[in-house]
Amino acid sequence: MGQPVVHFEIVAQDPETLRAYYTNLFGWEFDSNNPMNYGIVPRDANVNADGVGIGGGVGPAPEGYPGHVTFYVEVPDVEAALAKAESLGGSRMMGPEQVMEQVEIGLFNDPEGHVVGVVKSAS
Repeated sequence: MGQPVVHFEIVAQDPETLRAYYTNLFGWEFDSNNPMNYGIVPRDANVNADGVGIGGGVGPAPEGYPGHVTFYVEVPDVEAALAKAESLGGSRMMGPEQVMEQVEIGLFNDPEGHVVGVVKSAS
């Protein structure tokens, strides 16, 4: 069995406008009440009638960075996953980094340059 995709992310130059866009397009409801101004769509508010769906978020891009769209795969060890990605021809973008209590993430580029995230959380 493979490791599951557990989160999507859109990093934007204008996250407020993009959150409004996705609210109008898909009905996503964001909670941005956090120090990072990261708009979170909880999983339980983003599922179909069969309970299928994942949570995600739209957050601000660092100055000078154009942003990206990616997904996060749950892994048991962020550092090991990043090292393995590098050993297979990818390149580390960031991490491991603690972003919230009990949540550690990393980002890498696959061999074609696509941004992929890995996450380890207590839940």
